[in-house]
Amino acid sequence: MVTTSGTRSAFAPGRALRHGVKVLPEHARGHNRSLLLQTLFHQGAMSRADLSRETGLTRVTISDLIAELIADGFVAEMGVREASGPGKPAILVDLDRAGHRIVGLDLSGSDSFIGAVLTLDGDIVARREAPVPDASELVGTVVELARLLVADSHAPVLGIGVGTPGVVDDHGIILTAPNFGWAGFDLEGALREALGLPVLVANDANAAVLAEYTFGGSAEDVLLVKVGRGVGSGLLASGQPMRGSRFAAGEIGHVTVGTDGGPPCACGKVGCLEAWLSVPSLTSRLAEAADDDARVSVLRDAGERLGIALAPVVGALDVSEIVLSGPPELLGGPLADQAVETLRARTLAPSADDAVRVRMTAQGQDIVLRGAAVMVLSGQLGVS
Repeated sequence: MVTTSGTRSAFAPGRALRHGVKVLPEHARGHNRSLLLQTLFHQGAMSRADLSRETGLTRVTISDLIAELIADGFVAEMGVREASGPGKPAILVDLDRAGHRIVGLDLSGSDSFIGAVLTLDGDIVARREAPVPDASELVGTVVELARLLVADSHAPVLGIGVGTPGVVDDHGIILTAPNFGWAGFDLEGALREALGLPVLVANDANAAVLAEYTFGGSAEDVLLVKVGRGVGSGLLASGQPMRGSRFAAGEIGHVTVGTDGGPPCACGKVGCLEAWLSVPSLTSRLAEAADDDARVSVLRDAGERLGIALAPVVGALDVSEIVLSGPPELLGGPLADQAVETLRARTLAPSADDAVRVRMTAQGQDIVLRGAAVMVLSGQLGVS
């Protein structure tokens, strides 16, 4: 996306989460508003005539929407385009990218909660963290972290996005999060009441896959596996998030991947993927390995279990890409190589060129924070 400053945005051009329903007449204005914002979001400053040509909306509709969005503080006039011929130079408009901030929270860390203030372009401009507290102080700690970040924003906050472990419904209610002792807890409502701002809460892996799609240029059919204190995944099919009938799509951590026994899992079962692949489990087994060969064996074993868990998903949904998010020193190399080998042995690709691709994310530890920002952008402005 080319802006008036000549820099390029990190967002992939022209990408949007697909909507699964037909636009009804009574929703047309909202749809047109989102279409206009989406176009500016990805392509940068444009004239009203440019927007009309790009979106297919009439110039009258564009002018009306631009006036409304300027009044709302989301769009600003950026000056005139350099004249290239006779006639009056066109006035350029763009998102007011400096006019708002987004607060993102990532509650998935083993030792600390992290939060950030982000621009509308997804750049982090301030960062804070807080140690994971006792269960009785969890909500208070999250609220205080968010409150400090709002104070750091120095601009109106568009909203707060939260990525958290656990199964989360579409109202931000934590249906179950065993590590936090939450069951049926309305985290979204609690934060909204405490902070007086729009709040969106989602599973951390579901947030991460949105960041990979919007910022990382992933395929439209992608499975992101997030490895940390636990193991989860987020899934997009044809650019559309999949959450399942019980909001638990992607909860692969407690899929049993060993009929030969295996390490015990915190859930009480034996042989869960999480017991092989979580960072604490992998780190512990690597520390017990006698030499380099033994350490490689531990990583390859974990990679094989990952491939076993993912093969049915790849076979059933025909995803073209699997992205791994977590410590690269653990997930890259032997673990990823073995996962690919196992996947190819257990699935059927139309040709060698069509084999599923497995790669590490390039977004590092900020992937959930940036995914939380995409949630707010999508929820508040209809863009992603």
